Amino acid sequence: MTDLILYDQDLADNPTARIPVCLVLDTSSSMEGLPINELNEGVTMFMNEILKDEITRYSAEISVITFGGTVNKVLDFGNLEDQQVPIFSANGGTPMGEGVETTLELLDERKKEYQKAGVDYFQPWLILMTDGQPTDSIETAVSQTCDLIENRKLTIFPIGIGDSVDMSVLARFSPKRSPMKLQGLKFKEFFEWLSQSVSVVSQSIPGEKIELDIEGLKGWADLEI
Repeated sequence: MTDLILYDQDLADNPTARIPVCLVLDTSSSMEGLPINELNEGVTMFMNEILKDEITRYSAEISVITFGGTVNKVLDFGNLEDQQVPIFSANGGTPMGEGVETTLELLDERKKEYQKAGVDYFQPWLILMTDGQPTDSIETAVSQTCDLIENRKLTIFPIGIGDSVDMSVLARFSPKRSPMKLQGLKFKEFFEWLSQSVSVVSQSIPGEKIELDIEGLKGWADLEI
């Protein structure tokens, strides 16, 4: 309850239109070692870049859900200046379906808070990153995600990592845009592109068509798949 009061105060003190960005990250045991280290560094850099931007720091709201053995709400929406950058560890299976469902529930709650406070918001972004295959059912998560996308209530970026990822699974979450595969372990390059893209959105008007840096994809995405 205290958290909700604080978030309501954030919305009252800062009526800037919000950009909700949901990071849904695979932290299963297959991410152990260099991959999880690079992911940690990439997310830390992303948060720091957002905070450096005088406009974006007041408009971007980041949530982080991890799925590795269990699903964890690592970071909730709110003022980034009051948040601590999470550190991930790798373990367990890959409950991707539950991870996405949890994220969508969190997002729906936050949108209701925006509406209650009269704060405008941009179409939310969901970044889904995984290096493997789900170990739970994804049917409900896929259905909910695709429904939001078809109704222009969500933009999704499914990102595959490594050689064992099943890109056809990621494709099910994204009816309008093919999933992309990370070049090697270029997490930092991806999150740099993401922070720049969020910055572009923050300087626009909700509902306005945004042209993202397609050329910048070459710095982190394997465009040959």
